Amino acid sequence: MKIISGGVTAPKGFEAAGVEANIKYQNRKDMALIYSASPCVAAGTFTSNVVKAAPVLWDRKIVEESKSVHAVVVNSGIANAATGKEGFARCEQTAQAAAAALKIPAGSVLLGSTGVIGMQLKMDRVKAGIDLLAAAKESSEASAHDAAYANKTTDTISKEAAVEFEIGGVTVTMGGMCKGSGMIHPNMCTMLGFVTTDVLITKELLTEALKNDVQDTFNMISVDGDTSTNDTLLVLANGQAHNPIIDHKGEDYDKFCEALHYINETQARRMAGDGEGATALFTCQVVNADTKEHARTLAKSVICSSLSKAAIYGHDANWGRFVCALGYSGVIFDPEKIELSCFSKAGSILIYKDGAGTDYSEEEATKILSEPEVTVYVDMKMGTETATAWGCDLTYDYVKINADYRS
Repeated sequence: MKIISGGVTAPKGFEAAGVEANIKYQNRKDMALIYSASPCVAAGTFTSNVVKAAPVLWDRKIVEESKSVHAVVVNSGIANAATGKEGFARCEQTAQAAAAALKIPAGSVLLGSTGVIGMQLKMDRVKAGIDLLAAAKESSEASAHDAAYANKTTDTISKEAAVEFEIGGVTVTMGGMCKGSGMIHPNMCTMLGFVTTDVLITKELLTEALKNDVQDTFNMISVDGDTSTNDTLLVLANGQAHNPIIDHKGEDYDKFCEALHYINETQARRMAGDGEGATALFTCQVVNADTKEHARTLAKSVICSSLSKAAIYGHDANWGRFVCALGYSGVIFDPEKIELSCFSKAGSILIYKDGAGTDYSEEEATKILSEPEVTVYVDMKMGTETATAWGCDLTYDYVKINADYRS
């Protein structure tokens, strides 16, 4: 697998665009398009929140019932969530407008919305934006970047990734873009993620690969513990690489899953590190747990803890907060046996062993925890299973950003 520059237009046959439609924001791109003239098989995973946004309901129906997909239309600023029957009707109107502009069936248009909950989309702006997107779409790297930028809300960076690999001796490509900074605690499977690939693969195996992979990528991140109404991750495969079709599990399927995992994990880490107001990517790696599920639960408990996140912000190796988060996770373990360490590019340090803190240097620990990427490493000494979760520190700016989010 080779990491390459680019995003959703890196695979053959995909075009993208990002334009200003004044959905909510002024003087910035806020609508995006991903398009393939060739029909795509599609797979998706969606929020577990009982309150599901209209585009989530629309996409789930399209992914389950449509044989092929051609486009994704995304808007930022307004989530189209908690908008009732009228919100769903506006999804239908958006798909119909895209179908007319792109000359494709309305049932082949997927949607994504992110932003303020409870507001209705202004359809005159949406339709005008779709016309602009249809005219602007290109296969260039710049157009992929425009789409990724238009996908943002409070994100400070655009999030894109792309790779090349081989299937049956044929070079194939996969690319992706995503957004997410606040209201991030995905249980899918105000994040939106999109992956494109020119690989020829069956819908059944594409779906299985995606649903398996989110368990150790997007479902292992948290910024603030809030599961959005709009969480959506879509994968589109148009088969334009003309590789031997992946229709059974084996070496080719494994290569596809490896590439998908790289894209998803890379994007998940970026999302966690770009949490609202964050100054550091906070990772918890749990090793030697008794079961995989317990390892996941323990790792997420640490990165979700507000006190642990505050300690990371203060560059404070307050191991009591980490041990406490492990203890209330629901997993039974012997606190006298586990070991905790902290590490970063500045080094590593053992801070807890045999049921008590070690005689570590606070100065050295602070130096290690002052890096932009820090890890709490937990050895459970119970088995062989591992898991990694990603979060961020909790800062004053998180409160400031969310206190005036609607204004």
